[in-house]
Amino acid sequence: MDEKERILQLRDELHQHNYRYYVENAPVISDQEFDFLMHELQDLEARHPELFDANSPTQRVGSDLGNEFETVVHTRPMLSLGNTYNREEVADFWQRVSEGLMGAPFQICCELKFDGLSISLHYEEGRLVRAVTRGDGVQGDDVTANVRTIRSIPLQLPKGGDWPRQFEIRGEVLMPWSSFDRLNKEREEAGEPLFANPRNAASGTLKSKNSSTVAGRGLDAYLYYLLGEGIPGDGHYQNLEAARRWGFQISKNMKLVDTLEGVFQYIDYWDVERHNLPVATDGVVLKVNSLAQQKSLGMTAKSPRWAIAYKFKAEQAETTLRQVVYQVGRTGAVTPVANMDPVQLAGTQVRRATLHNADVMASLDLHVGDRVLVEKGGEIIPKIVGKSTLQAPPLRESLENDGIEKLPQKGSGEETSIHFVERCPVCGSKLVRYEGEAAHYCPNDTGCPPLILGRIEHFISRKAMNITSLGPETVDDYFSRGLIHDAADLYELREEQLADPLASDNKGVRKILSSIAESKEVPFERVLFAIGIRFVGEIAAKTLARYYGSMDKVAEASKESLMQINGIGEVIASSVVQYFANPANRTFVERLRNYGLKMELGDSQRQAQSDKLEGQSVVISGVFQHHSRDEYKALIEQHGGKNVGSISAKTSFVLAGENMGPAKLEKAQKLGIRIMSEDEFLEIIGNEGGF
Repeated sequence: MDEKERILQLRDELHQHNYRYYVENAPVISDQEFDFLMHELQDLEARHPELFDANSPTQRVGSDLGNEFETVVHTRPMLSLGNTYNREEVADFWQRVSEGLMGAPFQICCELKFDGLSISLHYEEGRLVRAVTRGDGVQGDDVTANVRTIRSIPLQLPKGGDWPRQFEIRGEVLMPWSSFDRLNKEREEAGEPLFANPRNAASGTLKSKNSSTVAGRGLDAYLYYLLGEGIPGDGHYQNLEAARRWGFQISKNMKLVDTLEGVFQYIDYWDVERHNLPVATDGVVLKVNSLAQQKSLGMTAKSPRWAIAYKFKAEQAETTLRQVVYQVGRTGAVTPVANMDPVQLAGTQVRRATLHNADVMASLDLHVGDRVLVEKGGEIIPKIVGKSTLQAPPLRESLENDGIEKLPQKGSGEETSIHFVERCPVCGSKLVRYEGEAAHYCPNDTGCPPLILGRIEHFISRKAMNITSLGPETVDDYFSRGLIHDAADLYELREEQLADPLASDNKGVRKILSSIAESKEVPFERVLFAIGIRFVGEIAAKTLARYYGSMDKVAEASKESLMQINGIGEVIASSVVQYFANPANRTFVERLRNYGLKMELGDSQRQAQSDKLEGQSVVISGVFQHHSRDEYKALIEQHGGKNVGSISAKTSFVLAGENMGPAKLEKAQKLGIRIMSEDEFLEIIGNEGGF
């Protein structure tokens, strides 16, 4: 492969890794591996300036923008920091700063690098007015409502303080280990996939649409940079000390140093001591303390010249692989997990490590008895990253509690090669791998217990049947007691079955039964989403419901007919056909019909449909009087329009209520996008009567 091909390959890989990290919150490589790929691309692009591409990953900051929140342009760009993993590059940074300042004395503020989600907080007259994620560095998501639930972030500063009238303070929203452990325990008990690390948990929580969910998960925040006119002084460290007096949580572990030796002492100390902190850290940040000197040193296109992040290397240990077991999640995904000799790693004893999927296993070429390298960086679940060059220990007989009578010595010729299973370890069904998916899945969603439970939990979820009084633990209990075998059985439950004979009042049971009964009023499009056709999400279910109008017509649709619908591709079409080809699924749907669930669009929905907004992209902003935001979104879709989260040149118009977001208003005016009131909108679609 020549260097041009390698550049193109690296760009594709890094774009994908950026998406997984910032959007999906599900990275598949370590930070260090990502940085090495980025450095390689930077070096190659420097040698080939003729291949410059403004969209290269080296020219931008990775994005965590979503579609659920208002997009806000940052007052000042939030650039990322350059990363390093070795002392030589730290020394190079020190030398560059010294040369950039023409030999003038300077101090470095050493800070811990918290592993969370970057946030910008804006205060006016001592009150929090806006909280924005880093996003792509130029604009981010307005998450003010969620941030208000974080108790360590002050909503109102103490009166009489010396804080400026307007200022911005930046920091990191994170999840403490105690909150993270509690959350993962709850998810494990509920059969839900665990968060890989506190950073992913914090990011997923902060982007939740429901601020009550955020409030219950125990997020925290550390602030580390103060900006604005009238801030106390020239010293970054001193400004943060002032912010501490104003009520902000500032790390007590900052330190000012004026020698390179002092920097290395700080790094060495925290490389060990960080394991005793209540929150996750993944390195140290070094900043020139003087703001005037920061300004003098300036910025590159991507990062400041006056700061750098030194990242701790992920800890590794060597141990012996004993066996691989397979876990079946409630989506049907099969995950291989390695059982190993216990080894100390990052302060805990490790016996198990994830192998992710079949591709990862194949790349490692593992055998029972191999000496393997186990890594635990930011991941709560350790992973095997390779094989050791050391020999396995001598042959051992009768290993305890693992079901293996003999562990062969590496090189003895007795090693057992490990291959990914072909059948589900729970029900024995032949596994399938869908196009574009890394995981293998059990397809037996009507007969494999983990999948049945997953289908029931999907069925009762808020966006499906919204049976909010029924939680995963209760579903597990009913299933284990034989009270339910699928979601349709929920409609046969009776109070005498569920009542606790020792309880003085069965109010909770009656609430559950009431919630189940109320779910019969859920509209058809959500029933179609709830029955659990693989790959048919909320939007696809709405599309199918409004195109065909009834469950019967969806069930009888051919693959060719389905693929004629805008937004329905071959994968979804095939999945719909396969779902209704299964007699068990047809029986399940028929039972739901008999229990009174809605199997076709209501008259009002049919009457409301038109093509008056066909091909138009609409942004909603503000507070409305006649209908809720969700109702307006439904109206837009019913009349052929498309809901979009942010304004661009392709936006057709903005449906604006009171208190429209100022950033959206400014952008719409700048682009000449029409601002439409509620009354104008309702007149256009001819629907003034409401829902």
